[in-house]
Amino acid sequence: MATKKQNRRLRIRRIIRSKVKGTADRPRLSIFRSNTAIYAQLIDDVTGKTILSTSSFEIDKDKSKNATVESSKIVGMKVAEKALTNGITTVVFDRGGYLYHGKVKALADGAREGGLKF
Repeated sequence: MATKKQNRRLRIRRIIRSKVKGTADRPRLSIFRSNTAIYAQLIDDVTGKTILSTSSFEIDKDKSKNATVESSKIVGMKVAEKALTNGITTVVFDRGGYLYHGKVKALADGAREGGLKF
């Protein structure tokens, strides 16, 4: 069951990545969600470089806790804060094949509240 679910997510991820491209002016906000944390990074696909990144481990130093919806929202605000200091105001959202609800939606809402435009 887990293999089917993972293969489905990777197939959806490939479809999204074929349509979503980030540039230096409008980088891609990529999300990765694990069992214990949530990660967000801004990527310039033209040069293939990560501009900045953040995770729930930066917010909560205790690695034994799992990422929650609240911590995901804080991660979104943190990535927006870092982006604005680097002069980035608009991004392209890449949900990474995950459904747009729960932690992924909370991170996107936090980034919007922080000042990023999707």
